[in-house]
Amino acid sequence: MSVQAQTVAPQRFRASYGRYLEDFTVGDIYEHRPGRTITDTDNIQFSLMTMNFHPMHCDAAFAAKSEFGRPLVNSGLTLAIVLGMTVNDVSGKAIANLGWKEIKLTAPVFPGDTLYAESEVLEKRESKSRPTQGS
Repeated sequence: MSVQAQTVAPQRFRASYGRYLEDFTVGDIYEHRPGRTITDTDNIQFSLMTMNFHPMHCDAAFAAKSEFGRPLVNSGLTLAIVLGMTVNDVSGKAIANLGWKEIKLTAPVFPGDTLYAESEVLEKRESKSRPTQGS
């Protein structure tokens, strides 16, 4: 199932943003597109903006001497981009993100790499504290 554009008038459609609880089915997997290529500038600006001055993110000469031989993308940036890629499809209609149970960084990310993301529906339930809203 994919989220369809909403008909607002004859031959006029409005893009949908996010899903309602009823739109989710356990086992569904949503591939989030387009991908996002991370640049050196993205990595350095995010690292400095968040005060993560580790030289693996900001100093190419230092990183060249590491086991990776080049700068690593700040994992906070990787997480932020992947999370952002999901919003338009998964959580655009949500009130707030309530948290994550598990995050695994399974491989290094380097400037020039392109990230793609997908989300799998593992479970769904109505909210206990907000019965008119799902979770």
